[in-house]
Amino acid sequence: MGAPPGYRPSAWVHLLHQLPRADFQLRPVPSGFAPQEQEYQQALLLVAALAGLGLGLSLIFIAVYLIRFCCCRPPEPPGAKSPPPGGGCVTWSCIAALLVGCAGIGIGFYGNSETSDGVSQLSSALLHANHTLSAIDHLVLETVERLGEAVRTELTSLEEVLAQRTELVAAARGARQQAEAVTQQLQGLAFWRGVPLSPLQVAEDVSFVEEYRWLAYVLLLLLELLVCLFTLLGLAKQSKWLVIVMAVMSLLVLVLSWGSMGLEAATAVGLSDFCSSPDTYILNLTEEETGLDSDILNYYFLCNQAVSNPFQQRLTLSQRALANIHSQLQGLEREAVPQFPDAQKPLLSLEETLNVTEGNFHQLVALLHCRGLHKDYGAALRGLCEDALEGLLLLLLFSLLSAGALATALCSLPRAWALFPPSDDYDDTDDDDPFNPQESKRFVQWQSSI
Repeated sequence: MGAPPGYRPSAWVHLLHQLPRADFQLRPVPSGFAPQEQEYQQALLLVAALAGLGLGLSLIFIAVYLIRFCCCRPPEPPGAKSPPPGGGCVTWSCIAALLVGCAGIGIGFYGNSETSDGVSQLSSALLHANHTLSAIDHLVLETVERLGEAVRTELTSLEEVLAQRTELVAAARGARQQAEAVTQQLQGLAFWRGVPLSPLQVAEDVSFVEEYRWLAYVLLLLLELLVCLFTLLGLAKQSKWLVIVMAVMSLLVLVLSWGSMGLEAATAVGLSDFCSSPDTYILNLTEEETGLDSDILNYYFLCNQAVSNPFQQRLTLSQRALANIHSQLQGLEREAVPQFPDAQKPLLSLEETLNVTEGNFHQLVALLHCRGLHKDYGAALRGLCEDALEGLLLLLLFSLLSAGALATALCSLPRAWALFPPSDDYDDTDDDDPFNPQESKRFVQWQSSI
């Protein structure tokens, strides 16, 4: 099958498409895009479940590490003031992990923007295709109505004026028959009229979903950014309560990162299967949803020399009929006007209608050619299979960096927290304050000495 202009499956599409797939019974599943089949759905769910497995292993590792840190520490000698050995390295490893998380957030913002750009390109292509299809329907309807009005009014008046000359009436009736033939042929060109599938509705649905997806990722990225920044602030200020709160928030963001990673991995794998060979699936789906003839769909989706224009015969017959009408009207104008001056007005009106009809016909020929709609099809595939897929892979990298950074931070924060100086509620009180315990103790000793 012919690929759309400018679209070729990327290396990422080939790489992801080659990954093995299995269902819940671990039986191999073909990598062809088949979302309606249960085995393929299970294969994608299994890909997403790998992120759940990673989350479980991360939580188990963090829990074991924290239990070991809390319960297996050697007791500190009384009055020991020196920090445990290696404490500075732990703090710096926590800071490094948070900085890596911040870098991942930057990658996430870029990937979210790339995904949004790809989906926007898909929506724009669908809107342009809808405009082309609507223009075809509008031109056909306008031309048919204009010709029908000319048949009912001008040609009828012309026949009445020329009633005394049977050969001229026969010529006028011949023009009427040709106009009716053109009308019949043109009505078959509005192939999308009455089709339940609307590209405009699909574009609106895609934009609606993408708007909420983009917003959800922005909120996730901002949440992780705030967690990283406030955790770094807590380490810099050596604030125990801030570090504790951010540790809890880090655990929440860790769960969200692994969850988003599962969705991104499953979506990227499914999208690579679709993008490796999109024509077959799109043709079958469109034929099922629209009920259109396969010749029409093959012509517009493939647009190559091997597929002929299914409307070529109608266009040829319409062009010949319009040429015949034009010649018949010219003959009537030469022969009838000198004898019947009243025939000039309907003839001029018919000439004007014929000129407008021929202009609309040439526009229909251009719109019905496969180049325009096939170009929209290629633009939609490029937006979905290049920009959107690359954005998904960047979001997957963000989730991976985020999960690793937060897991490292959660393991490092308790050790860094242990290095903080002991908090004393009276450290900041004034030495001359009588309510200060140290000052109260001195006051009691002074009274006893007296």
